[in-house]
Amino acid sequence: MKVSLRNRADNESPSVISDLGWKYHHLGIPTTAQKPGERYLPALKMYVSGFETSPYGIEWMRFEEGSPVSKLIRTVPHVAFEVENLDEVLREHDFEVLSESSSPSDGVRVAMIVHNGAPVELMEFGG
Repeated sequence: MKVSLRNRADNESPSVISDLGWKYHHLGIPTTAQKPGERYLPALKMYVSGFETSPYGIEWMRFEEGSPVSKLIRTVPHVAFEVENLDEVLREHDFEVLSESSSPSDGVRVAMIVHNGAPVELMEFGG
């Protein structure tokens, strides 16, 4: 099933949730301020924090100079959804792909797409 671009009512979930079964995972927000409990990701030259304790799934991201992460991700908040099969989702939809699938940590694969100028992270969790 394709992502629906139809209009929706205020009380309706986004079609990727209601029609495709994607699950909200987190909201990633770039920051320049150091946050408590930051965890450093050396390959990405960035710090992440907040996800583990936020009841809303808010994750703060602080980037070092020279981070290989896209400028769009470093400057614009993104929403992340869990999908069942990342390869299938990327193959079946005509997305503007910002970053190809990668594995930032054991058991997770991600890809970044762009919708209407906004970054969206797609995540697949496996064993």
